[in-house]
Amino acid sequence: MTVTDDRSLTAEITDILVTNCGLDPDAAARAPAASLEELGLDSLALLELSAVVADRWRVSIPEQAAQLSIPAVADLVARRVDPPGHTENSIVIAAPLELVWSVTNDVAGWPDLFTEYARAEILDRDGDTVRFRLTMHPDENGVAWSWVSERTADPATRQVRARRVETGPFEYMRIHWTYTEQPDGVRMTWVQDFAMKPTAPVDNAGMTERINTNSAVQLSVIKDRVERLTGERASAAPTAPPTSTPTGGSGTGAHDE
Repeated sequence: MTVTDDRSLTAEITDILVTNCGLDPDAAARAPAASLEELGLDSLALLELSAVVADRWRVSIPEQAAQLSIPAVADLVARRVDPPGHTENSIVIAAPLELVWSVTNDVAGWPDLFTEYARAEILDRDGDTVRFRLTMHPDENGVAWSWVSERTADPATRQVRARRVETGPFEYMRIHWTYTEQPDGVRMTWVQDFAMKPTAPVDNAGMTERINTNSAVQLSVIKDRVERLTGERASAAPTAPPTSTPTGGSGTGAHDE
């Protein structure tokens, strides 16, 4: 089931509260920003609201709903009715698998690999699991977003599982990296599964669009930087000394053109 109109959903939630929970409609009209608690709804009223919402939209209302206004409850229902966010983006990097793996899993070096990160601070390591804090460059409002994530690399299968520990505006964020060798290089794929909190400034669909747009940019940047590094290493590799040619030979060694 989908919700198409935030105003009508707010009206529906209000009707439920009036009909099933004893809400005074005049009080709600006078104070649209008031919390359910401020409107005089007790725990039994919230239980009834939860039951109706669960039956109508298959959405669970959290215990903290008493601190939410009616429009905020409607927004929560609308977001949870929306499907969780899911994105999948990949790119082929013309470089050896070992190089792609080592460079892209060097979290401390991410500020030199991604254009969006200003700092990457390693907080803890436990085997192939690393916990770290990422800080982005300031946005257009001068805010430098920062959060803690954790990722576990599996060199045997060339996969990485990551998640946000400090979720910020996300209810959860999980990322799955895979690396697959192909004739023309290594395909690196990012799969992200997430859901936004009701208080987030963007919903699941909006964040999906943002992630898809930004992933395309960052994957292209990583491809360019890793391929450039591949070329630099190839140029710096020592060449084998020329094979000596017996006197009177043809002189057609491997380095002759």
